[in-house]
Amino acid sequence: MKIALLNENSQAAKNALIYETLRSVVEPMRHTVVNYGMYTADDKTQLTYVQCGILAGTIINGGAADYVITGCGTGEGAMLACGSFPNVLCGHIETPLDAYLFSQVNDGNCVAIPFAEGFGWGGELNLAYIFEKLFAREGGGGYPPERVVPEQRNKKILDGVRAVTLRPMTEILESLDRELVRGALSAEGFSVHFFADAKNDDMVNAVLKVLS
Repeated sequence: MKIALLNENSQAAKNALIYETLRSVVEPMRHTVVNYGMYTADDKTQLTYVQCGILAGTIINGGAADYVITGCGTGEGAMLACGSFPNVLCGHIETPLDAYLFSQVNDGNCVAIPFAEGFGWGGELNLAYIFEKLFAREGGGGYPPERVVPEQRNKKILDGVRAVTLRPMTEILESLDRELVRGALSAEGFSVHFFADAKNDDMVNAVLKVLS
């Protein structure tokens, strides 16, 4: 699995810590981590959590990564932003238990973590335990065992609802405020990783159109 890391401006100073913690947990599981930044609080492009949502939608729909790790101060804004886009099922994760249940019950592909609220002494340990429980098992296995069948059925129903209620990502990029989108897609790490890894030509062309 290819996992993308995104940080918005208020928590960009923690990017290196999050990246190294994530890598230390998931690389032994044979997952790959791609760091899209922001890399530091002083990056030229200052991403908001809304723009991280745009990037998450672009990365997932472009096939550039299978999973997105992001967040903000509380994690709430990032979750709402990411959940606004098709094919991005984002959970708000504060604890390892949240991570395990989101993985097994909801089988999402994006998490928003509070990187300021409650992030004190031992914060990096909590992150490590979150990442361990998030990726230790294949998603969608269900919990508890007697609830597996209805949970998997409900996930398929939700996917069907979202397919109707959310527009294609290519149309969304075209319709959003051009400067908002261009600001997100101009982030330092995006062009380096997205065009190298994307598998959806329609999404690549949509991104190039915005940037042109």
